[in-house]
Amino acid sequence: MATDNRINFWRRNPKVPGSVRPVYGAQHPPLDPRLRRTYLRETKPKLNNVKTKKASSFHEFATSTNDAWDIDDEEDEDFCWTPTPASSTPSGLDSASSLHKQNQHQADDPGRVLSQTVAPPTEVGLDLQDVQEEDVDHELVNGRLVKSCSDADLGSSSVRSSLQKQQSLPVRPIIPLVARISDQNASGAPPMTVREKNRLDKFKQLLASPNTDLEELRKHSWSGIPREVRPITWRLLSGYLPANKERRELVLRRKREEYFGFIEQYYHSRTDEHFKDTYRQIHIDIPRTNPLIPLFQQPAVQEVFERILFIWAIRHPASGYVQGINDLVTPFFVVFLSEFVKEHVENFDVAVLPLDTQRNIEADSFWCMSKLLDGIQDNYTFAQPGIQNKVKALEELVSRIDVDIHNHFKKYEVEYLQFAFRWMNNLLMRELPLRCTIRLWDTYQAEAEGFSHFHLYVCAAFLIEWRKEILSMVDFQGLLMLLQNLPTIHWGNEEVGLLLAEAYRLKYMFADAPSHYKR
Repeated sequence: MATDNRINFWRRNPKVPGSVRPVYGAQHPPLDPRLRRTYLRETKPKLNNVKTKKASSFHEFATSTNDAWDIDDEEDEDFCWTPTPASSTPSGLDSASSLHKQNQHQADDPGRVLSQTVAPPTEVGLDLQDVQEEDVDHELVNGRLVKSCSDADLGSSSVRSSLQKQQSLPVRPIIPLVARISDQNASGAPPMTVREKNRLDKFKQLLASPNTDLEELRKHSWSGIPREVRPITWRLLSGYLPANKERRELVLRRKREEYFGFIEQYYHSRTDEHFKDTYRQIHIDIPRTNPLIPLFQQPAVQEVFERILFIWAIRHPASGYVQGINDLVTPFFVVFLSEFVKEHVENFDVAVLPLDTQRNIEADSFWCMSKLLDGIQDNYTFAQPGIQNKVKALEELVSRIDVDIHNHFKKYEVEYLQFAFRWMNNLLMRELPLRCTIRLWDTYQAEAEGFSHFHLYVCAAFLIEWRKEILSMVDFQGLLMLLQNLPTIHWGNEEVGLLLAEAYRLKYMFADAPSHYKR
């Protein structure tokens, strides 16, 4: 009885977000479940011919947004519709790959929704195409599922106009093949110039000395580390290896053995009652780590990440595992793997490497990630106070650097925490391609407090970089979507270098702002 009352409550309450009106089901065909929420949001204002006002603030956005929170399967009867023999509506996509593409598209581009009222069955295919990405192989044409545009009648003017409309809609860029992890600039500059060769020679000279001058090494690393010497340089700058050359091999052997001692001692406990929730969350997050890079979808690599994150979590009970830490392993893993792979690291099959090499890469990635997290662990303790402080610091800093952007956010009720939390939690890894993150971390490791302090100024410079685009957005929803989907996919070393130079300038112009931040 309670269940019936709850269902009836949603049906008869038009003011409740997610409420269903039977008239929709009487007039229109059943929708794919993946499109039902969009249908509920879009059909109501369209049927009443009311022009929906764009939300200009968070308050308006929250009060004007309807959503189907939790519709039971029993409510599907409201969408019943008997198709005519001439056109049949598919119940869903036939292949799992097509379903994945649609889900990925909806997750990546939530602002793109049905642009027309749901039409009679003869036009269903045209309306549903508006929520398909151009690279999706399946389309609905005249209420019928076809595999590609070539299977449909592309000569008809209605289909042609729909495709033209689709091309005019904003589409998120597809990652091109040239957007690789390697050090290539976005401009396509050659990988090695005379200047870069001289820099490489200087690095080799520093690293070959009996006692490496770490200050000199940091000075040269600030503007980028050549790929050939990046692995050994990162180990030194992170504090994993000593400056004394003779002691390095001994330290490496001892630390690697220590790590695999932890594996033998603790990893079997991942199924224990006390740790199973931690391991489960890690197991869920690993496949989400850089899902567009094939390297990180290999089972051997995912197992490495699971071991690294689980051992770190149980050795740091004050924080344990927190979502976002999984991203911080990837730069170290890629850099240490690059010692053995000259090209196309993102497609390399790790399983072909000797087992000892795989174990060394895993252990080195664990220890260097641990060194990084030692400096920012308050980002991941209870309530994440480190991130809260840094976001507040960023707000104060931006208010002094660019008052126009700061006031623009206040006008449209955009809180810094709504976009900058991820910038601090993931160190901008979700905003930049991985190749840019690696270049950024060259400088972070050259700075005395790169990850904990200099990162604040990088975030400020990164925000100001999009000043024109930010000020052109005059509504809350548009601002938030822009800040969460900044177009950096084609960035390279050149763009990161300019970003770091601006951050360096801001650091020394506003070193006292915020005064409470640097302890």
